[in-house]
Amino acid sequence: MNEKNRNDLQEILTQALNEIKDELGEKFNIDKVNLAELERRTGISRGKLRGLKANKFVVKPHGLSGRTSNNNVIEAFSGILNDLLSKGVSNASVCYGRICEVGYAGSKSAVKNYVKGHKYLIPAKRQIVSPQGNRGRRYETGPGESYQMDWGFVTVDTANGKSYKIACFAMICHHCGQRYIEFFPNAKQENLFIGMIHAFMYMGVPRYVLTDNMKSVVIKRDYNNKPIWQKDYELFMGNIGFDTKLCKPRHPFTKGAVERLVRFVKENFLAGRIFTELTDLNYDALRWCNAQNAAYHRAVDCIPNDKHSSSCIKVAPLLEASPELSFYLCPPRCISFDGFVTYEGRRFGVPYWYTEKTCRVKRDGYVLYIYDYNMTKILTSHDVTWSRRDSYCRDQYLIHQEEETPTAPITTRIKQIDPPEYNPGFSKYNFEEDCE
Repeated sequence: MNEKNRNDLQEILTQALNEIKDELGEKFNIDKVNLAELERRTGISRGKLRGLKANKFVVKPHGLSGRTSNNNVIEAFSGILNDLLSKGVSNASVCYGRICEVGYAGSKSAVKNYVKGHKYLIPAKRQIVSPQGNRGRRYETGPGESYQMDWGFVTVDTANGKSYKIACFAMICHHCGQRYIEFFPNAKQENLFIGMIHAFMYMGVPRYVLTDNMKSVVIKRDYNNKPIWQKDYELFMGNIGFDTKLCKPRHPFTKGAVERLVRFVKENFLAGRIFTELTDLNYDALRWCNAQNAAYHRAVDCIPNDKHSSSCIKVAPLLEASPELSFYLCPPRCISFDGFVTYEGRRFGVPYWYTEKTCRVKRDGYVLYIYDYNMTKILTSHDVTWSRRDSYCRDQYLIHQEEETPTAPITTRIKQIDPPEYNPGFSKYNFEEDCE
């Protein structure tokens, strides 16, 4: 409120109060003025009059009168700020410090608002100086032609304050976006084979799999830049019937679909998740895959299950169980001297009557099966509790002890007699005669 308006308001109030005072005479009390009557005479709202009544109806200037707006203050330094913004300096704290050096006395918030409102002065981070030529483009593959696979890792915090890492195997169809994930205690080659077999049983076997240069897949490249496959993986490709293509080193967006899947698993499936054991986590992961594959995804513009079943599955048939697959699903293990095999970080007992040094182990849900090395019979089974304690089995140790027998005729002979009769100390007393 400027000085003229304040004086006019004070003049109106004074005139109305004087009229009321003349009418009431000695009964007039400025603290008991009828605000409704005063509102009728002055036209000022009752809320405004209530505030004026606290000051004895004296109109005082506003508390912020005489202060200059921050916008007006910062306009004097707009030249410096515009120069900083045109040079790419968009940090409000830096801009604030620069203009304070030349006398700015305003707030940092005003500088932030100025930078926010003048972002058009900031040069683009990427300026086209000359034509780029042919740019990179996304490639497409036919139905059942290509899958992408990769590992992802996550840290698990336990109730006792310790932590450990688990590996997530991820595979996705590049054509329709159907996905499969499974968790393992580590990313060893045997777990890679198990994850791939389960994925092929779930999605089908493609023409080739696109992956990065894993140690369990490729050893190195020869002079012609051709990959030298790891021998077990090369045999695995021949048994299953697919090929493998490798990405360029340090070029992760070549297989961006599975990279995005791993990130989506961490942000969607694993976000805030609590689990008791790895088996339950894998069951939840399978249910999550089924739900995601049955939902519409904008990236592929389809429902993965519908498109996969109508086109991809015709080219990539589902993998069926066979004796050859059993050797990959049941990795070999050495038997320790005390009759245990180690699998997924825990020890399981093997019966004593199995005399070989190696056997094969397979976990199916909550049950772990131990086979002989040639996969001809089941030696024993264990209930998987994921406890760190050793799991014993029946007949793990021999109950009776072996006995040595003589290897030569026995010629030494000795004689044994009957022991003497036992003579107790009370025999000299005849208690029966005394009783008679």
